[in-house]
Amino acid sequence: MTFHGFRSATTTGLAARCLQDLRRRDFVCGAALIDGSWIAGQERDVVIDPATGEEIADVARCSAADMNIAIAAAEKSFAAWRGLLPAGRSAILRSWASLMLHHSEELAMLLTCEQGKPITEARHEIAYGAGFLEWFAAEGERAYGETIPSHKSGSLLQVRMQPVGVAAAITPWNFPVAMITRKAGAALAAGCPMIVKPAPETPLSALAVARLAEQAGVPRGVFQVVVGDPIELSAPLLSDPRTRALSFTGSTQVGRLLLEGAAKTVKKVSLELGGHAPFVVFDDVAVDKAVNGAMAAKFATSGQDCLAANRIYVQRKLYDAFVEAFAAAVTRLKVGHGLDLATDIGPMTKASVADKCRMQIDDAVTKGARAVCAKQDDVLGPNFVLPTLLSDVTEDMLIAQEETFGPVAAVLPFDTEEEVVERANASEMGLAGYIYTDSLRRAIRISEQLEYGMLGINTASFTGPPIPFGGWKQSGLGREGSRHGLAEYMELKYVCFGDLAA
Repeated sequence: MTFHGFRSATTTGLAARCLQDLRRRDFVCGAALIDGSWIAGQERDVVIDPATGEEIADVARCSAADMNIAIAAAEKSFAAWRGLLPAGRSAILRSWASLMLHHSEELAMLLTCEQGKPITEARHEIAYGAGFLEWFAAEGERAYGETIPSHKSGSLLQVRMQPVGVAAAITPWNFPVAMITRKAGAALAAGCPMIVKPAPETPLSALAVARLAEQAGVPRGVFQVVVGDPIELSAPLLSDPRTRALSFTGSTQVGRLLLEGAAKTVKKVSLELGGHAPFVVFDDVAVDKAVNGAMAAKFATSGQDCLAANRIYVQRKLYDAFVEAFAAAVTRLKVGHGLDLATDIGPMTKASVADKCRMQIDDAVTKGARAVCAKQDDVLGPNFVLPTLLSDVTEDMLIAQEETFGPVAAVLPFDTEEEVVERANASEMGLAGYIYTDSLRRAIRISEQLEYGMLGINTASFTGPPIPFGGWKQSGLGREGSRHGLAEYMELKYVCFGDLAA
């Protein structure tokens, strides 16, 4: 099937009709994958099209008992999977990636129907997600140890990298495919079985990816997807000592709770949490260049991105020209159903996200900010937020203090380097930041001072499989992607061979 998108006068029932036309009907059966079997379950949860509020599918609601079965199955599969040569594991991961790309149109449609993002962005996510499987397929064959020059006569000192054991991943709804493959690709390449608990809003794409993992030859128990209530299903993952590693992407608030729970069994934990990204524009850069960067950094995934530019600081000399050009670009954004090819901004996946955006806009306007919104002719549902530019934002406004996670851009003026660095760093978050300047010396100087795990200099695009994705401070622990992401699922083992002189 080749899917190119729709240009439709009505979106009523559009997502449901698209899912009915999928070539792979097993992609929407809604059964969980546990211990090599597809489990329908006694209870079901519904999946909603966030653009229309309509039910489009239902999926199994797994229990804590189901999760216990998954943990036991993963533990049972561990010895054989770690014993497989790295080249064997790599071949399976490459086959999985190839199947994802072969079914990319169907996966992208599933993703848009349940998450809401524009179909062009969904297609990009599928390719991006497959890229992690391909990357770790190669990186798993390079999990090198080391030999240490001995400090003991007649001894040989080695360090080996070995898989940590059963791993679990709790994944978010904003990138429901890529966050699974970024975690599972690393875990499986390292020799660890993985259990995935996807977000309840976006289970369909996770289960479809699991279908393809099974088709690619991932053995029974090595990759499992358990769907249902997050609190009920996370409890056994945290308490069971057989689960040796936990990876979570989501809010800082939930990350703190998971970290506390994982401490009881001293699990290896990696967390990718909230962001509050500063986007710093100096007055030596061209306005169009800065505006194009800000549009990309702010409005990708309809603003529902932990990397999204949350505080756009513009040096005062350039401020008025930037605001004017940025406002003009914002008003041209098209809001609509993600399956419509003309759509730039889809719905918020959750009503609470839309409510928070509106609350931040109201708070800012009440406190003196100026608002410019995109033009929209159609009447849209409650999950939609019109792309909005807030200028003359001050630090006492909510949008300057907390993550937005929606298509609302806050622009703040600044005067000096020292001032903007201090303001940008005045956050408990430290995930990502952006710097726009034509001065190489300034770029190096400011990048040294900003307290963020990732920085883009004159670019809004810097993620991908080879890079160590992660943040400082309360934006998380550990890294995903790159060789550092593989290390999150491995343990160091030091071995000393003595009495070799004889």
